[in-house]
Amino acid sequence: MMLKTLLLNPPSFDGFDGGAGSRYQARREIRSFWYPTWLAQPAALIPGSRLVDAPPHGIGVEEALALAAQYELVIVHTSTPSFQSDRRFVAALKARRPAATVGFVGAHVAVLPEQTLRACPDIDFVARHEFDFTLKEVAEGRPFDEIDGISYVDRETGTIVHRPGRRLITNMDELPSVVDVYQRDLRIDNYYIGYLKHPYVSLYTGRGCASHCTFCLWPQTIGGHTYRVRSPESVYEELKRAGSLFPQVKEYFFDDDTFTDNRPRAAEIAGRLKPLGLTWSCNAKANVPYETLRAMREGGLRLLLVGFESGNQQILNNIRKGTRIDRARRFVADCKRLGIKIHGTFILGLPGETQQTIQRTIEFARAVDPETIQVSLAAPYPGTELYDQAVRNGWLKQEALLDAHGLQDATLEYEDLSKEEIFRAVEEFYRRFYLRPRPILRIVKEMALDRRECTRRLREGYEFIRFLSDRRQPAQAH
Repeated sequence: MMLKTLLLNPPSFDGFDGGAGSRYQARREIRSFWYPTWLAQPAALIPGSRLVDAPPHGIGVEEALALAAQYELVIVHTSTPSFQSDRRFVAALKARRPAATVGFVGAHVAVLPEQTLRACPDIDFVARHEFDFTLKEVAEGRPFDEIDGISYVDRETGTIVHRPGRRLITNMDELPSVVDVYQRDLRIDNYYIGYLKHPYVSLYTGRGCASHCTFCLWPQTIGGHTYRVRSPESVYEELKRAGSLFPQVKEYFFDDDTFTDNRPRAAEIAGRLKPLGLTWSCNAKANVPYETLRAMREGGLRLLLVGFESGNQQILNNIRKGTRIDRARRFVADCKRLGIKIHGTFILGLPGETQQTIQRTIEFARAVDPETIQVSLAAPYPGTELYDQAVRNGWLKQEALLDAHGLQDATLEYEDLSKEEIFRAVEEFYRRFYLRPRPILRIVKEMALDRRECTRRLREGYEFIRFLSDRRQPAQAH
């Protein structure tokens, strides 16, 4: 008999996007939330379970505690930035319902299982790495000493037990669709991403990434470096089902680390989706050939989220990005020729960064001129090569990745570049990119053509100004 199971993304900072689907956990420039897909997947496997995503639904600590206390098994997604808050939540939950079995999942516990169990004695176990079927076996009531992929404290001896690791799923079609869980447990109107149409729905068609970027969290901690994929037919059936469940959705996002890693498959999926008439977007590297881009565009592709990271080739080499500046320029030109929009992401403070490389990256962004951009600070998460490099070389000046507002803080510093300089460069980057005629005209045109978009952009503009204001407050204490 299945335990009554709750899968929970707990409350945190106001507007904090740190759920089981967020690539870096922080409060965003504008109010944004990714779907908790990593929790939705086991929720689809466990009969009678419920998924609660507290932050986008405005669920506070007291409400979440009252809800969680009704369940026999509570699975909490945690992260490095939210760990202390999540630890306090679990302690309060155990005080209310001592008999509940509580487990942590997420990248943080995947790489630090023993430290997690020692720091949070109230939890009963952590599920390491890819945890879908691990959680299903826990929910079935199996003894911990028979479940692979978990670590737990033996209550009789007080010793920490690490069960053998669970093999990564190779046949991704074994996993059920998540869209029915979304429809049952989530209010999709509460999920916003600034560069995607609203409402949107995100999901995975595969896990893992063939690239070895030193900073990237999920492939190094949970997903692995082999791109394991669902069949095009499975993707088609899930999107067809989603279309019937969510007729109001304006865009679907494939949140695979790099959807274009398997180019023939990407083109085939686009062909399968074309009869559905859906609009979709995905993550891509800045090296996709023109013919693949054209096939994707013809199949409904609207936008590509592209991690350019830097405009300096040496930095790209340092982080093993596997892309070239000249190829990225040609890729952007191809996308514009086909009418594919680009949301470009950039990271400041990566190894090799200087004042000169920051300026070069800003100039690169202005030159290629993607539709929108996101500028992040290099975040050395435990379990990533970047973290190990930072510790080894003395670059890591503080462990906390967020400030008091839940915003990203600069944690790395180099001989010729302070963390304060890196922090301040984010605002300069945004101002120099957006305060130009072309981006301003794009935004004004979009607002003029759609009244709902006008209202949305005005709200986002206010949130962005508040974001910059909040950043300046901790910056004064740097």
